Amino acid sequence: MQAKKPPRKKSWSWRSRAFRGLVYQLVAVAAIALVVWFLASNTAYNMRVRGIQSGFDFLSQPAGFTIGESLYPFDSTESYVRAFGIGLSNTLRVAVAGIIFATLIGTLVGIGRFSRNALVRGLCAGYVEAFRNVPVLIQLLMWYLVLTEMLPSLQEAWKVGPFFLSKGGLNFPAPVWGPGEAWTLAGLGAGVVLMWLYRRWARKRFEQTGRPLSMVWVPIGLLLVGGFAGWLAGGASTVLDFPMKGEFAVENGGALTPEFLALLMGLSLYTASFIAEVVRSGIAAVPAGQGEAAAALGLDRGMELRLVMLPQALRVIVPPLTNQYLNLTKNSSLAVAIGYPDVVSIANTAMNQTGRAVECIAILMAVYLTLSLLTSGAMNWYNARVAIKER
Repeated sequence: MQAKKPPRKKSWSWRSRAFRGLVYQLVAVAAIALVVWFLASNTAYNMRVRGIQSGFDFLSQPAGFTIGESLYPFDSTESYVRAFGIGLSNTLRVAVAGIIFATLIGTLVGIGRFSRNALVRGLCAGYVEAFRNVPVLIQLLMWYLVLTEMLPSLQEAWKVGPFFLSKGGLNFPAPVWGPGEAWTLAGLGAGVVLMWLYRRWARKRFEQTGRPLSMVWVPIGLLLVGGFAGWLAGGASTVLDFPMKGEFAVENGGALTPEFLALLMGLSLYTASFIAEVVRSGIAAVPAGQGEAAAALGLDRGMELRLVMLPQALRVIVPPLTNQYLNLTKNSSLAVAIGYPDVVSIANTAMNQTGRAVECIAILMAVYLTLSLLTSGAMNWYNARVAIKER
């Protein structure tokens, strides 16, 4: 039996590297705190001398302005806190949707770079070079111009089934919220849990038997079954609010404004060009022998990518992919250029009305710092799951 090593005693001598490192860290933290205190106190003094009000008490005051696009109703008599909440929800809405679309488009284009069809390879390469080398602000302005100038007017809106597309945006049927829809949403939540449980079981089954199980279609089926079961449990509600062409506009139903669509398309297509290169480089980093071994086992091209190449490439893809997600979230602040009421737009309006520039900028910094840290934390957790485990 191997004897345990005696625990190392902590040395408080200056000769100890650990002790010196601790002292240096404390000194650095103290210096940073001193600089922050000096800047804050100096700023507060200068503002007080010039008669500039400071503080966050304005957040409880009535905003005095309306917001053209929001997920929930907002009145001008409501507080700035609620206005900032709407701005944050608009930012999250475009950021989450943009990350999903950019990931799907970027993954398909990145895989297309390895196609055996020269036309597909050329189109994917052209897409990457075109969208990656044009500034994102110019792309946002371009899509906004397309949606507001090149589409028909509201009276001549294009109709495709129950959908209307015009300069006013995209109108679509929307469910009338009620108990049936709540049950459907609960069923979809249960389907997500079943998806996770199934994938976990399928992965363990594959490790034990070596037989691959469906990791895409069966989970999607479980999600649909869960939603359908919830819909049936809620009374199979079919009440939808369909859009109708009115005298001056398309009325009723749900709507996506041209500002939201332009921002979503610009951010998604721009970020997807970078994600495509991340996916391409990740797949290229997998040794060529892995693909040859998959072909020798009789796997077709799709199974080779899905079961052999992409799982190994994820270990290379996830870290730079995190940077692209962070860039998309922060680039959403350019929404103010096309009139989309995100958190930056709300902060600018509040700043002009109250004169609390420092406070509004501090709120913006806190919002984007929090979003970035949450995104980074989630991706780091996923990266740890797909990392190679040493035995």
